[in-house]
Amino acid sequence: MTHDATMTAATGMATRTTTVATAPRAWRWVRSTGAVLGGMLASAALALGTDEVLHLVGLFPPINQVTYEAPRFVAATTYRVIYAVLGFYLIARLAPARPWRHVGVAAAIGFVASIAGVVATMTHDMGPLWYPVALAVTTLPCAWLGGALRARQA
Repeated sequence: MTHDATMTAATGMATRTTTVATAPRAWRWVRSTGAVLGGMLASAALALGTDEVLHLVGLFPPINQVTYEAPRFVAATTYRVIYAVLGFYLIARLAPARPWRHVGVAAAIGFVASIAGVVATMTHDMGPLWYPVALAVTTLPCAWLGGALRARQA
């Protein structure tokens, strides 16, 4: 906000008006949205890219083939946790202000998406149920770790 002091001609008394600086606030909102989306998209791109490479080299079965082999899901959980921490770090790094708030918003979105994965796995034959549950359970610890890594640098 900016404050402008003016003097009224009739009374000679000083008045103070407050105007909202809309441009900086609008840009902050854009930067905040970009930070959250950027970190989430980076994490998702890394995870999906790794999935694709593992499918192409034959370590994972074709995408339309359902499997319940635990080692593959353990590997996928491991690299998704690492990518999630990196994504939350990136969100905190890109946030124009209040990085923990940005990390919290992204964590809430990620948790809801993970719960949707749990529901989808319960209603369709998509693999073991523990896998999306593990992703949901690790969302908040990953968010905390990513945010804490950034906070140590600041």
